[in-house]
Order: sequence, then C-alpha cells, then structure tokens
Amino acid sequence: MSAQTYLAYDYPLLSVFWSMLLFFLWIMWFVLLFRVVVDIFRDDDLSGGAKAGWLAFTILLPFVGVFVYVVARGKNMGRRETSRARAQQEAFDARIREAAGAQGGPSSIDELAKLSEIRARGDITDEEFRRAKELVLTGHGPAEHAGSIPRTSGR
Repeated sequence: MSAQTYLAYDYPLLSVFWSMLLFFLWIMWFVLLFRVVVDIFRDDDLSGGAKAGWLAFTILLPFVGVFVYVVARGKNMGRRETSRARAQQEAFDARIREAAGAQGGPSSIDELAKLSEIRARGDITDEEFRRAKELVLTGHGPAEHAGSIPRTSGR
C-alpha cells in the first residue's frame, strides 16, 4: 500500500503549460523535417547526388541537417512552393476554362434571343416562332435539328 497515486492537483499548472509547449515544438519539428524532405525531392535544380547527400545529412544528423538546409536553401524553399502553387492554380483554371468551353453550343437564352430577332425581321411567322420556342424550352432546340423545324401535332 505504499504506491503513490498522482492526482490532477499533484501536477502544477505551469508543468501543464510546459508539457504542452514541448509537445507543440515536437510536432512542429516533424512538420519542418517532412517539409525539408519533400523540398529535397521536389527541387529540380539539385542533381541526384546532391539530393542523396542532403537526404542523408537530414536523416543521419536530423537537427543539424534540417537547420543547415533551412539556412542554406530556405529562401528558395518558399519560392519553389509559391511557383508550384501558381502552376497548379493555372492548370486548374485552364481545365475549368476548357470544361466550360466544351459544354457545347449556345444556351437556350441565346437561341431564344436569335429566334426573337428572326421573328422581328419577319423571316418566320408567329406560329413558327412559337413552335421553335417550345422546342428550345424543352431541350430539343434548332441547333440539334440542323435548322429544320419539325412538325408538331396540331392543337
């Protein structure tokens, strides 16, 4: 019965803060280590031997290796990441523009505006305009029927 039991009030508040700080710094150290390793592999300016050397240096002597890498190549680390993010954003924007342009012909609003202009010029009658408008609104517009206005069952 001589075993000590530690209760919450046996661990002072300052020790809790100190433990949290150490845990936070430990996590930040791993984040920095992984960012350095990823940067070593992504850097196109480094040769294979240089990549192997930096990687060995950061793995065998992690604290010294990471800090030397950050001091020696840290400024360009941010530039490389920024240029990579910019290239990814441009590729994404290009893909969106391509997908938006590949949707196909004019929208139904554009087709209705063209039909209205044709009717205003007197090239089609009101009945033809009504039938074409119904086709556009149902999704079977004139673009799909190559300009022919199919006959509808009479009303």
